[in-house]
Amino acid sequence: MSSQQIPEANLPVEQGTAHGAVEGAGDPFADPGLPAHRPRIQDIDERAARRSERAVAFMFTLSMLATVGFIASYVIFPVDKIVFIWPFGHVSALNFSLGLTLGLALFLIGAGAVHWARTLMSDVEVADDRHAIEAEPEVKAKVMADFAAGAKESAIGRRKLIRNTMFGALALVPLSGVVLLRDLGPLPEKKLRSTLWAKGKLLVNMNTMEPLRPEDVVVGSLTFAMPEGLEEDAHDFQTQIAKAALMIVRIEPENIKDKREREWAHEGIVAFSKICTHVGCPISLYEQQTHHVLCPCHQSTFDLSDGARVIFGPAGHALPQLRIGVNSEGNLEALSDFEEPVGPAFWERG
Repeated sequence: MSSQQIPEANLPVEQGTAHGAVEGAGDPFADPGLPAHRPRIQDIDERAARRSERAVAFMFTLSMLATVGFIASYVIFPVDKIVFIWPFGHVSALNFSLGLTLGLALFLIGAGAVHWARTLMSDVEVADDRHAIEAEPEVKAKVMADFAAGAKESAIGRRKLIRNTMFGALALVPLSGVVLLRDLGPLPEKKLRSTLWAKGKLLVNMNTMEPLRPEDVVVGSLTFAMPEGLEEDAHDFQTQIAKAALMIVRIEPENIKDKREREWAHEGIVAFSKICTHVGCPISLYEQQTHHVLCPCHQSTFDLSDGARVIFGPAGHALPQLRIGVNSEGNLEALSDFEEPVGPAFWERG
């Protein structure tokens, strides 16, 4: 737009000097000011204000119910449950319910806060000059005064229904994050304290998959065994064998130093956990002259003739021993489960 097209009233006023320079210029854009304030229906009708208050409280209450639904979804829906929901198709019931309830909880808090601000809080526009970043005492006092005025204008003290439901919704939403901690991993419960071994379970040779007999174990040999009934193609085979794997060795009874080890053995045949008590590596190196076994991972060494106590390395405690005997058919069998947890120490170890 050329200067000829700009109204003369909006053109800058120039004042010439002796040298022909511009000394000053007026503001080409006039300050339009603030429009006149128009009161809302809630400002003049208390019944309308009450309706808005109930609407906000209703949204906050629905948010609380959605948060409770989020938590309940963890209990109701199994992880592997698939449902058909149009138009999404086949989806995880747990994931869908968690996303829906948490989304509703957060949306309703926001919607309630917006409706509260638009209908019940003061909507008078206030113009204020910009100030320096560093606040002076007067500015701080003004901020506190403005905060107090804002709190008063929000009617949070007078609108107790809104205040209480808002606090309830805000207090419950963080519980969703607490529940999400459940996904950090499965709860250990007592799974680490027990194995598949039990009274009457046969010791099965892991190489031949046949039950072990005392005559199969000779002095100086090392045999690995697992519980009867555990199949290699089972879905939980790796989980179970990681706790139940055994080392079977035969030591002359007079060479066994530990009394309990001798009592829990059968004719010098002893059964110890194959899982190292340091970080859970499988032990596989046996020295028949000293009866020592060595973990290949970090060189923890155990004396199988003395209760499998640690004689070298970072392992913290001895290998658990399994009490064994012979059944009526002449096969080696377990007389109980391990009496202490297998493998590395853990927080529930007693």
